[in-house]
Amino acid sequence: MKGYRSLTQKEIKTLEQQSCTSTDWSRVSVADSFTTKSIRNTAFSGDVCLGSFDKIFSFAGGVEKSAGISNACIHNCIIESDAYINQVKNHIANYHIKSGVIIENVDSITCEGNSCFGNGIQVSALNEAGGREISIYNELSAHTGYIMALYRHRPKVIGQLQKLIDQYKKDICSDKGTIEKNAKLINCRTIINTNIGESAVVEGIYRLQEGTINSSPEAPSYFGPGIIAEDFVAASGCTVSDGALVSKCFIGQGCELSKQYSAENSVFFANSQGFHGEACSIFAGPYTVTHHKSTLLIAGYFSFMNAGSGSNQSNHMYKLGPIHQGVLERGSKTTSDSYLLWPARIGAFSLVMGRHYRNPDTSLLPFSYLIENKDESLLAPGVNLRSVGTIRDARKWPKRDKRTDKKLLDFINFNLLSPFTIQKMLGGKAVLKQLKASSGATSDYYMYNNVKISNTSLERGIKLYNVGIIKFLGNALIKKLEGITFVNSEELKKSLSPTSPHGQDEWIDMAGLLVPNERVMTLLDDLENNTISDLDQLNERYRLLHDSYFDYAWNWCLKVFKDEFDLDLAQVEIDQLLSFIDDWKKNVIDLDNMVYADARKEFTLNTQTGFGIDGSEETRSMDFEQVRGEFESHPAVQDIHKHIREKSRLAEELKERLILCKKRDKP
Repeated sequence: MKGYRSLTQKEIKTLEQQSCTSTDWSRVSVADSFTTKSIRNTAFSGDVCLGSFDKIFSFAGGVEKSAGISNACIHNCIIESDAYINQVKNHIANYHIKSGVIIENVDSITCEGNSCFGNGIQVSALNEAGGREISIYNELSAHTGYIMALYRHRPKVIGQLQKLIDQYKKDICSDKGTIEKNAKLINCRTIINTNIGESAVVEGIYRLQEGTINSSPEAPSYFGPGIIAEDFVAASGCTVSDGALVSKCFIGQGCELSKQYSAENSVFFANSQGFHGEACSIFAGPYTVTHHKSTLLIAGYFSFMNAGSGSNQSNHMYKLGPIHQGVLERGSKTTSDSYLLWPARIGAFSLVMGRHYRNPDTSLLPFSYLIENKDESLLAPGVNLRSVGTIRDARKWPKRDKRTDKKLLDFINFNLLSPFTIQKMLGGKAVLKQLKASSGATSDYYMYNNVKISNTSLERGIKLYNVGIIKFLGNALIKKLEGITFVNSEELKKSLSPTSPHGQDEWIDMAGLLVPNERVMTLLDDLENNTISDLDQLNERYRLLHDSYFDYAWNWCLKVFKDEFDLDLAQVEIDQLLSFIDDWKKNVIDLDNMVYADARKEFTLNTQTGFGIDGSEETRSMDFEQVRGEFESHPAVQDIHKHIREKSRLAEELKERLILCKKRDKP
């Protein structure tokens, strides 16, 4: 190799005196600055290239050790300068080990044959019986996974995606593995056909086989004690530790699988977490979280989801194999011991309580409670809109983004209210009105897609959806006019004009990316027509869609203003806008007051049960206050008050500008 030379006879003699051996010293090449002082008790075979070893490494407890190789067997390896290798019980074979790497107390690190290191592995997500395979690779995004799993009705698209992935992996497949700069491998057992990324820490693992641990200095990955992982790809900044078992999985940026979690044939995207439980053939979109033992996620699509302890789904009511699957749309939660019989589809930001056997489909009724009552599934549409927990979730997700890599793979829209969820509310409101019209206003209960809705719940759902719709449209209007000066009505209308020709029709949640369906169809057409020629171009298209969200969303709002409220913003009168802003302000404050009332439930006497264990009621109250704080000083409550003040201020400020504009219009 360029920059390497043969050993001198003197160097060979010195190495042999230091208990080093080689099957053929002529096949050992060294850097020009190489010295023999740091190579001891090492057996070399095959073609070996060695750098120079001068660096001093600091270990735990302040121990310092010099770079070099000792107590090891090295076969067909390139070991760059300033690596530290010690106590290799069996051998390191067919690896390129870059500078700054630390390897100590490992059994074996080998590359056998030609490997793609997990790239191209087919993961049977969503359907255990197959048919929705996702080909995993180093830079897989949630959005590409979404297309591969859920757009099987576009076989040409799937074929073209597979072709691009096959092209990508060709550059990765090799008969030599790589351990990138500054990676640490300590107290490990068996590593086979696994690439280790820059600055990754691999510690105490049991076995890694056919995989890649991507990592970077900004987002180092950690693979910790007792894990077994095979046929996998892990993105930067992820953590897999504490006896986790992983087979045929993709683990995305900022994800964590730990505490004996078991996962197979599953994909986990940005910031998902799995502890204690089990995943089988799931698509875990961004922020899918399961923390508890005996919780099984199986054959389902999830995102922004929190699974309660003992949550379970079943795809085993079959005669032709485990073919059933389910969908919990973004933001859904399951309570302890909940159960869903697949197939089922649960609307966005819904809460599932109890056991449900009748294959419910509530996708058009978001923000709902699905409750078991005497073996029946009862639905309370829209009530989760007024839950303080829903608001808390929406605010915590951006704060809990653990991704620190310069290059993010998943493009995530965190908005609680968006064209995606509001279109569901519009559809839900229409469904509820239709149920009422077809069954009669005096009915006690209404049946819809295998769920039961009480008359009271139906009426409340219509009102809550209407509040959510007005709140979103008003938010969009105020944001659109924020910081804009308009001296007359014509300039006002110009400021409200569409900024994009796209977005008026259906929107979809593409595993975290909120986007008009028409733009996705264009993307798929471009894939079919080979307009998108590599995966980098595909990821760039996702970025452009994400960056265009507000333009697309405003165009969608213009249509809803016109269709639902008879407000054509191209011809709107200022008095119409003033009336809508008043309506918006009232609805926002009403909803905040509902959230406030929901928060107060957390500070009732019932919630104080268990406090002040050895005292009176006064002691209980004092103990509760010391632990939980005062209600009005709680951050969530202060946020509600702040939100009311801020929205009121924005409404009045915009009204002042509109009134001033109206005065200017007068002759």
